[in-house]
Amino acid sequence: MKEQTGFARILWPSCVAMLSVGANSTGIMAALPTMKTELLLSAAGVQWAVNVYLVVSAACVVLGGRAADRFGARAASIAGLTMFGIASCIIALSVSGTMLLAGRALQGLGAALAVPSTLAAIGTGALPERRTSAIGAWTGFLMLGFSIGPLLGGVLTHVTGWRAIFWCIAVLILIAIAGLASAGTMAGPAVQSRRTDWRGFALLAMLMVSLVFALHLVPNALTAPLPVVGTLVLAVSAFLLLMSVERRSEAPLVDLNFFARRSFVMGIAVGSLAMFSIMGLLLYFNLYAQSREGLGLTPLEAGAALLPLSAALLGFALSASATAARLGLGNAMTVGMALVAIGSAILGAAIAGGGMFLLAIGFFMMGTGLAVPYALAPRLALSALSPAQAGQGSGIVNACTFLGGSCGVAGGAIATALGGFGAVLAMLALAGILGAVLSRGILEKG
Repeated sequence: MKEQTGFARILWPSCVAMLSVGANSTGIMAALPTMKTELLLSAAGVQWAVNVYLVVSAACVVLGGRAADRFGARAASIAGLTMFGIASCIIALSVSGTMLLAGRALQGLGAALAVPSTLAAIGTGALPERRTSAIGAWTGFLMLGFSIGPLLGGVLTHVTGWRAIFWCIAVLILIAIAGLASAGTMAGPAVQSRRTDWRGFALLAMLMVSLVFALHLVPNALTAPLPVVGTLVLAVSAFLLLMSVERRSEAPLVDLNFFARRSFVMGIAVGSLAMFSIMGLLLYFNLYAQSREGLGLTPLEAGAALLPLSAALLGFALSASATAARLGLGNAMTVGMALVAIGSAILGAAIAGGGMFLLAIGFFMMGTGLAVPYALAPRLALSALSPAQAGQGSGIVNACTFLGGSCGVAGGAIATALGGFGAVLAMLALAGILGAVLSRGILEKG
């Protein structure tokens, strides 16, 4: 009984932390049009307000898993959440785009530490028979925050202003930190001393940042081709050097052997496409919906319009395992990504004059489709690895997923420049079709 009580003191603050991280990831979307006006953000500034968080998280999340191993899961969790909370306060106090981006970058670093560390804390602290339910609770709260974020952001922006979003996040983070601190030293795995692959980290970060920068520069490729070519060359060079360094490293940050396993690659590919679609949809719908040229909605109305998406994301993500058991993993993910393509087409018809009811159907279809691969793809990838490789594998999976979301934001900017929000929906439909095709190749045994 004492052990169960002690574990509860780890579980509940970890779940509160994930609720905060999830809500932060999507809550900003409804606020961005208002933030753009108040902080005088350019179109690129709006995109980087989302992308700097995703890129820093993607680049550093593998190190976050190593930090949990080396310093202990509880200590790493508290450090990451402290960074996240301070960053939320910086954003709430922002008076310029530079201050906003600095806060978002620090949030990304905090999330990169906190996400794998809190998962490690509950994974190692739970009794074997309770581990699955504990991890399910952790995942459920993350998805709950992710799902309610658009509505929460819209309500707070409309009623009290966008800064309230980040003050609320900071308060929740403070509660989580207090809970973890009060748990003493009963959480986390045994501290390990492992050499950090700093060269691999530097090259991985260079690859991710240069790739995303290149995508952001594509709309200006005709008038300024050299920056696009230069950043693409830098990305390719970083990739080739990373492959060379990691093959020779005794303790590689990215174990290339993982990518020889079909289930691992399939899980990463489909999961990244799901995040690509989610982030691209949320950002560019809010920008379109709250513009005079678009639907002319308030932040509250835009958040409410996304309720069918949020409800479907949460409900079907939580029932994804049962869906996979009934249909088969490959079939479930194929159907999910196919629904993304269908939902994109319905949303396109809605903005062309189909009305709000058709818009709600499209969002529900998109949420239903995205929830299943988003929930199941990481599990598919990690099923290809041994338990001893799960920590490093999870870091790679999270890095690729964050990068997928970042590419969704950058790709949406290209699509918007070419044809507005309708082109963004066409891009998402193509992502859904690609995900469905890839999912057909998933072996049911993983």
